[in-house]
Amino acid sequence: MNGGKQRRIQQALFMNGHTSNILESMVGVGDMVLLDPLTEEACINNVKRRFYAEDIYTYIGQVVVSVNPYKKVPLFSPGTIQTYRGRNLYELPPHIYAIADDAYRSMRDRNRDQCVIITGESGAGKTEASKIVMQYVAAVCGKGEEVDRVKEQLLQSNPVLEAFGNAKTLRNDNSSRFGKYMDIEFDFKGDPIGGVITNYLLEKSRVVRQTEGERNFHIFYQLLQGAPQSLLNKLRLSGTCEKYGYLNQSHCVAVDTIDDAAHFQVTENAMRVIGFTETEIQQVFEVVTAVLKLGNADFESYISFNGTEACSLTDEHSIEEVCKMIQCDHEQLKQALTNRTMDICITGLSERVVSTLSSGQAVYARDAVCKAMYSRLFSWLVGRINDSIKVRTRGKKKVMGVLDIYGFEVFEDNNFEQFVINYCNEKLQQIFIELTLKEEQDEYVQEGIEWSHIDYFNNSVICQLIEKKNTGILAILDEECLIGGNASDHSFLNKLNEVCIRHEHYESRKKKSCRSDKTLPYDCFRLRHYAGSVTYNVQGFLDKNNDLLFRGLSQTMFSCDHQLVKKLFPDGNPRRQTKKRPPTAGTQFKNSVAELMKNLLAKNPNYIRCIKPNDVKSPNLFDDSVVRHQVRYLGLMENMRVRRAGYAYRQPYDQCLQRYKMLCPNTWPNWLGHPREGLQALLTHLRVKPTEYAKGRTKLFIRNPRTLFDLEERRRDKMEDLAIIIQKVFRGWRQWKLYQAMRASQILISAQFRGYRQRKSYQLQRNSAVTIAAFFRGWKARQLYKQMKYEKLCIWSVGIIRKYFLGWQARKLCRQIRHEKRCIWAANVIRAYYIGWKVRKEYRKRFRANAAPKIVSFLRNCVRRKYLLFLHSRLAALPCSLLSKDWPRSPIICHTTNKHLRKIYHGWRCRKYREMLDEETRRIMREKLSASEIFRGRKTLYPETVPRPFKGDYVQLRQNINWRRVTDSTGESEVYFSDIVYKINRSNAKDSLRLMVLCDTSMLIVNQKTLAIKYRLPVTEIAGISVSPYMDNLFVIHINQTGEEASRKGDFVFHSEHLVEIVSKLRDQAERAKGAQVPVRISNTFSAQFNGKGIQVEFVETGLNGKMPVCKRKDDQLDVLV
Repeated sequence: MNGGKQRRIQQALFMNGHTSNILESMVGVGDMVLLDPLTEEACINNVKRRFYAEDIYTYIGQVVVSVNPYKKVPLFSPGTIQTYRGRNLYELPPHIYAIADDAYRSMRDRNRDQCVIITGESGAGKTEASKIVMQYVAAVCGKGEEVDRVKEQLLQSNPVLEAFGNAKTLRNDNSSRFGKYMDIEFDFKGDPIGGVITNYLLEKSRVVRQTEGERNFHIFYQLLQGAPQSLLNKLRLSGTCEKYGYLNQSHCVAVDTIDDAAHFQVTENAMRVIGFTETEIQQVFEVVTAVLKLGNADFESYISFNGTEACSLTDEHSIEEVCKMIQCDHEQLKQALTNRTMDICITGLSERVVSTLSSGQAVYARDAVCKAMYSRLFSWLVGRINDSIKVRTRGKKKVMGVLDIYGFEVFEDNNFEQFVINYCNEKLQQIFIELTLKEEQDEYVQEGIEWSHIDYFNNSVICQLIEKKNTGILAILDEECLIGGNASDHSFLNKLNEVCIRHEHYESRKKKSCRSDKTLPYDCFRLRHYAGSVTYNVQGFLDKNNDLLFRGLSQTMFSCDHQLVKKLFPDGNPRRQTKKRPPTAGTQFKNSVAELMKNLLAKNPNYIRCIKPNDVKSPNLFDDSVVRHQVRYLGLMENMRVRRAGYAYRQPYDQCLQRYKMLCPNTWPNWLGHPREGLQALLTHLRVKPTEYAKGRTKLFIRNPRTLFDLEERRRDKMEDLAIIIQKVFRGWRQWKLYQAMRASQILISAQFRGYRQRKSYQLQRNSAVTIAAFFRGWKARQLYKQMKYEKLCIWSVGIIRKYFLGWQARKLCRQIRHEKRCIWAANVIRAYYIGWKVRKEYRKRFRANAAPKIVSFLRNCVRRKYLLFLHSRLAALPCSLLSKDWPRSPIICHTTNKHLRKIYHGWRCRKYREMLDEETRRIMREKLSASEIFRGRKTLYPETVPRPFKGDYVQLRQNINWRRVTDSTGESEVYFSDIVYKINRSNAKDSLRLMVLCDTSMLIVNQKTLAIKYRLPVTEIAGISVSPYMDNLFVIHINQTGEEASRKGDFVFHSEHLVEIVSKLRDQAERAKGAQVPVRISNTFSAQFNGKGIQVEFVETGLNGKMPVCKRKDDQLDVLV
């Protein structure tokens, strides 16, 4: 490691309160194997000193001892994770990160499945330790979309399981009331690909009963305090915990260290991340709600007609709500809670008997179904999480397990739950003894290493006392449960006294040595566990072991239409009914623990031993007596003695030689002899004292960690030297390869250049020859061209001369012909004048002097008469349309007359058309004419509106009865226009629908649903109207500033599909009322008044293609995109 990096790591560790090495400048001793003297008092003082210095982690060899600080300490950050990543276990101060990294790298690099076993009392911080391990593994493994998804799902499973499986106890505000073992599965690269969660023995009795000062499971309080009001209304829940019987009995609802509302959001979000659908989340909350409300059901006793005790519900409201929630028949659930159905076999015939329940039995049945519903819901949640995080790819997998299970529990009143919990802890202690202490000594014996034997307490006798077949406590309990009839908790205790009275770890008042022990009640027995003696009250042992749920209740739950509830009670299916007795709770837990032990034994264990410093959860209090008790039952002193008497490091010869062979010239690069001899040569070369190591049959044992650190430091330095050699050889090879490439490049360049030069010389010579030949051919061609050009010029000259000659000849002939023709024409003219003169001279005496004008007049009259008769016959055939332009043609002399007649005829036809129209049509035509005067040629939209008639009342307002009531109040009798329009808000330019009505004297803006008048604007107050020249339907009505409410708010902006009609009618109505002209301005820019403030309205033409214009208001500008 280079000096800069090492200094940065030291600085980072120093800022976190740590030093750079486990053996240097540290508060107390980081590895208690090195304590001197090695006593219990020294151990406790060392842990105490480190606790007050906020160093909460201490090693015992490869075991981490963790003290719960009950506060946040600066030991967990992304930077700290990177510091511990890939580092030796003893290279840095003790930390959970170190053991997690060692387990992860052993699993990834050595293909050895790992498990992290976290043990300790309740409140010692086991749950937080498991979170830290999982967060570290998630941080150091690979990245990728799928990998990140799996990591996030694995991490988010913790909040869900904590919400449904953790609760506040007297010793811990977040106590795990179930055992959890998670197997995280990795691929060959060490990236997580899935996992499997196994849960053990949920403390379901907490659902119905809690000790004073404790709480029910977190999810009940989270749902009531953190769920949104809409969800609470849907579930018919109130946000008050005191209203529910399962929550108010312990008088502890709120906890200062728990924010239930925030935790609900975390839980709900975690469920979505894991993959729960919204329907599944809703169904889960409905089941939780059903448990809460079912707990409010109460019963009262009465004597039935046959003299037996029966009961009935005191308030059926809560049961009705439960039935609605889980979609169950009300009468069926009521019957199942107050009656019990049993099948009795009499003389070979099966008969069903229904018996009534007393109020106490009904409460028991209610609590049983609630416990069953909640515990099965929890198991379903675990299975649903496993479905989401399970491995979906095939191939070889590596596994790393994390065990977070309830700690050893000793209460004032210990019952069946504490018994099985402590049994599980006995089994875990047995594994610790076998794998950590016993195997440590056995390995030395197998390897032939001399050492002094260390005596330790082996708790297998206690495990046998509890689990031994036929004579164990669990076996006796199952036997009593099978007997039935007169079997009771006291008969079970008597049976225990008969079978176990001679066992040294069993005590009761029947035992001679305990007959005078008043601390041991008569209905209790005491077991001397490895962690100390615990007194168990047998009251309820049989009921809790039987875990009895009446068949009628399970069948009722199965008959529900609620999908999740039906899944939770498959045993209620009538088709699957069996008379086989289900295994007892104790047997199920025993089998689960056996499977867990088998799973843990198949993996390489890593231990985290959790200790709580006090019983009051104080962050600055270290109670020596509390810690001393935990040090004893955790077996820490035995572990330290074994590690102290043994060796800190061991490894097979071949692996050890392979790792350190570069430290000796004789073993580097290869040792051809036996690895044991090679290691001896290596240690001799390094001058390691023989007392610092021992050679077994297959492994080398190193006593002191300092020796190991020295070897690692020398190896690191040597690796740097080897790296320099590798770099040197690589750089030489790279330079040689570069030289070879440059030499080949030079040869290639030379060859290419010589070829290029020869090609250029050849091209130059060739171009010269081509140029000379080209010049010669050009000169020869020019000579030929000159000759051909001269010949062509001669031919052209001949043609020109011939053309001019022929032209002269033709012009001469033309002049001759023209002269002859003029002579003929002149002769004809002279002849005509002569004949005329001769005729006039001959007939002059026969005609009057004014005959010619009369003849001309007669002819003209004949032409006019003929034209008029022709016109008369054609008029009937002309089209009737006023827009037709067809008209007969006239002679030249009648042209003026024809124009006047056409005009007169068109006027007459228009008059006839007008006489045919009624008054309403004439009014519409006048409005159309007014619209034409305003918009024709000025607005692009106008031509499209010409064919459409003006309807006026588009919403049939005149027939509306409610409108007649409005007119009675306003005095407006006539409706000229009514339609739904968009009113543009003056402040934010948002549009809203309104009904616009134009009456006799005012314009009304009305709510289109209720016909409530929003604005009433007299038409005399209208100062003008502005529209744009584009295809939009937006218009602005300018108001006179008179001080009234409408005028104070300013001008109105509307959007209507009938813009042309409303503007025309509004202008005409205003002009009639005011007697003055109302201007209509058509422009793309104009001013308006909004709330007494001048606004510039600007229309911008875009590609909206007829869509509604978009209005944008900014300061004093209103932009309209059309």
